Amino acid sequence: MTSSTPASLRVIIIGAGTGGLALAHALIQAGINVRVFERDRTKQNERGGYRVGISPAGSRALKACVPASVYDLFVATSARPPRTFNMLTENFEELLCMTFDTDAMDGEHNVIRQTLRRVLLTGLSEHVTFDKTFIGYDSNPDASVTVRFEDGSWETGDVLIGADGAGSHVRRQRLPQARHEDTGIVSLGGRLPMTDESKALLTDKMFYGMSMIMAPKGFGAIIHSLEFTPNRADPDFMARWPEFESSIADDSIGWGLWAARQNLPCDPATLDAQELLQLAQELTRTWHLHLQQLIRMTDPSTMQTIAIRTSVPPSPWESSNVTLLGDAVHTMTPGRGAGANTALRDAQLLCKKLVDVRDGRMPLIEAIHAYEAEMLRYSSEAVIESRKNMNAGDAIHKPFVGRLQLAAMRTAMRVVNAVPPLNRRITRNIMRVRGAN
Repeated sequence: MTSSTPASLRVIIIGAGTGGLALAHALIQAGINVRVFERDRTKQNERGGYRVGISPAGSRALKACVPASVYDLFVATSARPPRTFNMLTENFEELLCMTFDTDAMDGEHNVIRQTLRRVLLTGLSEHVTFDKTFIGYDSNPDASVTVRFEDGSWETGDVLIGADGAGSHVRRQRLPQARHEDTGIVSLGGRLPMTDESKALLTDKMFYGMSMIMAPKGFGAIIHSLEFTPNRADPDFMARWPEFESSIADDSIGWGLWAARQNLPCDPATLDAQELLQLAQELTRTWHLHLQQLIRMTDPSTMQTIAIRTSVPPSPWESSNVTLLGDAVHTMTPGRGAGANTALRDAQLLCKKLVDVRDGRMPLIEAIHAYEAEMLRYSSEAVIESRKNMNAGDAIHKPFVGRLQLAAMRTAMRVVNAVPPLNRRITRNIMRVRGAN
């Protein structure tokens, strides 16, 4: 423990993302001194107006971290939750449709990343400093830690938490042995406004749910509709949060494609937005006409491409007063939609351990070790699960073997779809994994 008393514990968080901001709220509510430093120049600088899926378990963790008013705002700025999960062929033939019990799935939310960040910044203006680029830290003789920034400034605290994402500079210094791997999978996608014309291109199951496409050679796709209009029209929302009216996203339809890099005609990273859109059109030229039309209607400025990487679960390390949270320590593929939810779980757990320090129940290093041991256990499982079917070396991405595997998978899904008890069993398992009550 540092020379500070537990009650005066000073925590520094690098990174104002989902996990870092949730942790900041939790620590403030616990009466623990916290400062957050973010490299973006302002809160409007962050890129990434894409969908983030928060599971029921993730929602519970968030609710445990933030004030009730912030959680209410999170719910109010979320899209209508999905009612179904659909697996389709590239011709929109149904392979499997699972219908969720909306009461049991209470807490399932689709949000826009930028909106979620603004929501989580609510009430934190005195604790978050923007335009601060972390360059390193120094461990001091009195067991404190001093953080250094690019502008020459510095900050000293008792605990440093790296919540600065997949490219974490805190991780590079704290765990130089930690590795990331390129999965060989590349994704590209965009979104388009929800209009009568675009909505007509989706079946009701697709519109009210989330749909994934399984195509030959390991190509895949996702389609989701995000409907926020009911929030904007709610007089109670406007009465409570008039300043957030402009933050509610417009209704939209989003889509994404992914494939092994070796199966693409070019590297998407070399293309501009219009060229990415043209590539998407080329890749889906034999797919259902409605999907082709959705892509043609896409605003090129919304196009993004990502080379999907994943962390390699690290071996346990000797704990200190510098630790990590979220993508900074367990970057995941989007394969299971677990990244943000695991970061929220980290925030809840780490706050609990620091409260133990505050209350004198546990020394600081022992508390951080307990956090890291538990976090490594569940996050390593999540990283491994998220990588399944997200590896360019898998058979599904190969021409001949891939066709056989795809046929077998489609047959199995059709069987599940045709046997209601089996369908319900699979649905319950998914609900359990998502943390539904």
